[in-house]
Parts: sequence; structure tokens; C-alpha cells
Amino acid sequence: MSTFVVAALYKFTPFEDPAVLRAPIREVCDANGIRGTLLLAREGINGTIAGSRDGIDAALGYLRGLPGCADLEVKESFAPEMPFARMKVRLKKEIVTLGQSQVDPNRDVGTYVEPDAWNRLVQSNDVVLIDTRNDYETAIGTFPGAVDPGTRTFREFPKWWEENRSRFEGRPVAMFCTGGIRCEKATSYLKSEGVEEVYHLKGGILKYLETVPREESLWNGECYVFDGRVSVGHGLEPGPYEMCHACGRPISEPDKADPAFEEGVSCAACLEEYTDADRARFRERQRQHELSLARGDRNRDPATG
Repeated sequence: MSTFVVAALYKFTPFEDPAVLRAPIREVCDANGIRGTLLLAREGINGTIAGSRDGIDAALGYLRGLPGCADLEVKESFAPEMPFARMKVRLKKEIVTLGQSQVDPNRDVGTYVEPDAWNRLVQSNDVVLIDTRNDYETAIGTFPGAVDPGTRTFREFPKWWEENRSRFEGRPVAMFCTGGIRCEKATSYLKSEGVEEVYHLKGGILKYLETVPREESLWNGECYVFDGRVSVGHGLEPGPYEMCHACGRPISEPDKADPAFEEGVSCAACLEEYTDADRARFRERQRQHELSLARGDRNRDPATG
């Protein structure tokens, strides 16, 4: 039986001084046994946290009391084990990095589409369906016919759009992402670029997988999530993937059988991305992680130490 509540949350709202909010949020989370990562910026809050039902309720209650956060966007799922090693509250320039200063989701975004209306929209012949996530996320699951920009980071999306926009001229655009936050910015960006008809999946893939019955679902594969579960499927059940702690990509059992795979050091996808010095560092980190496990400390994160 699942024992940990996982809450993915975000809210675009102006914070005059996000640094002032950091310590109190951390104190509330620590006091209630909450772990995860929250990002604070002048444009709002974003992150995923996990804990007991009571702990999550207390943390969310506090966060909803922050300026402009009464209607905080939250999507809950469950995990059989704590999916985070520690609690982090970080200050950022953006809560999801697009690098386009003219984009303001509080001012202008695309039209929200509820999950139960999504299938009808994306099966329209003239609609362009764009997956705004990154390549390692799209690799394990997406909607049929979705355009994959092949980006490694969300910051690359505007460049991709500029290079490809002529392909979609005059057509309605529907966009989707994990929990909805990237689409808030992506649709706002397209509106600022003059695209008139832009839609996005309200609540993201997570809400779709939670609410749309499997027999009616168009989703293929798994949805990558940014915690220890690595992926979830229909009904938000934890999936079969693990994580390469060198690059953060999802890996399957066949991936682990590849000669390029070394626990905590490399996988086939990232073998050429790091130097021998990097891999030596990763091996030492993995060794320390294994020693920590042998001592009974199961909360140490092999990716960060």
C-alpha cells in the first residue's frame, strides 16, 4: 500500500522578494517531515514535495497562504517509498527556465483544455500537437503524432520554434507537458510570437493519466517524473524505469544490460558526454553511496552525495 503522498505544484504569481520566503518554507517542510525541491523566483513557485498525508496537508496549507497562492496548482500521486533524499528550497531567476523576458503567463496564455476534452481536440485533422518536454522525457512516452522538438532543455524551445514555425503556419497549436507549468510559458511565448490559436492540456500529462480511463486514453508509454519513481503510468502508478545517476535519464532493464552501463557512472546515452575524469568522480560518488547504504543510511542521494 502506498504510504507517501507526492505533490507536484506550481503557481505563477509575483513575489516581491522571494528570498524572504525561503527560510520559513524550509522550516515548515522540515517540521512536517517533507522532502523534495521547491523553486522560488519573482515569477512564483514550482516544485515537487513528498511526505505523509498530514505533512503534505500542512505544507500545502502554508504555501497556499503565500501571496497570490490561494489557488496553487497541485497534482497528487503516491509512492511506496520516499522518493526524495532531502528537502531543498532554491532561489532562481525563473521557476521554469525559458529565457524570454517578454513572456508572462500572468498576462497571456493559451486556452486550457480539460483532460476529458483533450482527445477530441488533438484528433482534429488541422491541429498541430507539440510535446514541450525534453528529449529524455519524450523518449519513454508521448501522445501519438506529437511533434518532438528534441530539446535537451526548455531554454532551447524558442530557437526550435523559430526554425520550425513555418511548418505550422495558420494552424491551431495544442501543447502538453508533465504537469502544466512548461505549457504556461510555451503557450504564452507562442502568443507573444503572434500565434492566435494556442491550446494546452490543463494539469498536464499527470492529470490526464489520473483522470482519463485507460481504455479511453491516447497516451503511449510512461511519463517521466522528477523524483525517485522516475516514471508513472495510467492511474499514476510508479513505472518500471530507474535513473542513470550520471545524466539523470530514465533507464530500463535492457538499458542496464548494455555494456556502456555502469551503476552511477554512465549509460549508453551519456557515455560520450563525460570525460574520464568525470567518470572517475562519479565512481567515487557511487562508492560513497554504496558505503552509506551498507551503514544503513538509505536517504543519501547518489546523484548529489
